[in-house]
Amino acid sequence: MDTVALAVTDGMLHFELSLAYEVFGAAPDAVSVPWYDVEVCGADAVRVGRFTLEPDHGLDRLRHADTVIVPGWADVDVDPPADLVDAVRAAHEAGARVASLCTGAFVLAAAGLLDGRRATTHWAHTEELAARFPEVEVDPDVLYVDNGSVLTSAGKAAAMDLCLHLVRLDHGSSVANIVARRLVVPPHRDGGQAQFVTTPVPSPDNHPLAGLFPWVLERLDQPLTVEDLARQARMSSRHLGRHFRATTGTTPLQWLLTQRIRRAQELLETGDDSVDAIATATGMGTATTLRRHFNRTVGVPPDTYRRTFRSRPRSS
Repeated sequence: MDTVALAVTDGMLHFELSLAYEVFGAAPDAVSVPWYDVEVCGADAVRVGRFTLEPDHGLDRLRHADTVIVPGWADVDVDPPADLVDAVRAAHEAGARVASLCTGAFVLAAAGLLDGRRATTHWAHTEELAARFPEVEVDPDVLYVDNGSVLTSAGKAAAMDLCLHLVRLDHGSSVANIVARRLVVPPHRDGGQAQFVTTPVPSPDNHPLAGLFPWVLERLDQPLTVEDLARQARMSSRHLGRHFRATTGTTPLQWLLTQRIRRAQELLETGDDSVDAIATATGMGTATTLRRHFNRTVGVPPDTYRRTFRSRPRSS
């Protein structure tokens, strides 16, 4: 049996840890292939959320595992323990496949395992990961990234996607599908985590664009141009672009497109309008244009998004 070692320490997130244990800890009844031998490895008894966990082995055991799973790290502003980082690095050097769940990517990055590699983490922390570890190519949109011996997942439920992916690699799709059915989850999800990311409008502080944002949001059904925005803001297009970059981190047109997509998401979630009607209401013009930009930005077509996120009234 392949050994899966769960690397634990104070500050881990219990959801991702429990999820990994559920997937690898016991084979479903319908699976006849040899299953995994799961070991919980930590320096000492650890506090995981509101729970206390007694590891089976010390962290030095990680280097004997076939696969090492690093669960989410609760406080990304705090450096992970040096002994954990060293043990994860040593395990990889010894030939282990190392996978992080959610913010566990910060542990892998601290160990240098993500340098020069594409990686992901929870969308709320991708910018921090990229800023602290510039050698890492952070992809904020995907559910997980497989680099062979190093894998990373996005947040929370995406950890399940990565764990099922590992089962699929080891035992094939049919076995992974059996595991997914037992856990009552889809064996594979469409799209990436971009469909879950919120895009709030910057708060109306005293910056030069404070009055422009609400004006634009009231006119998303209109074919606005950069010149229209500059005229409303009473500045040149060049100055508008500079202020937009400083305030939002992007260009006026890209920000406008993001707001149109966000409005389309809201309409898909809450109403019954056709995609053609939503295209008109968001200034996209045609359903074809909306589908192209929506799929590119969110990662799934509008119809798929509606089926996934449709708000349904509670039955009385």
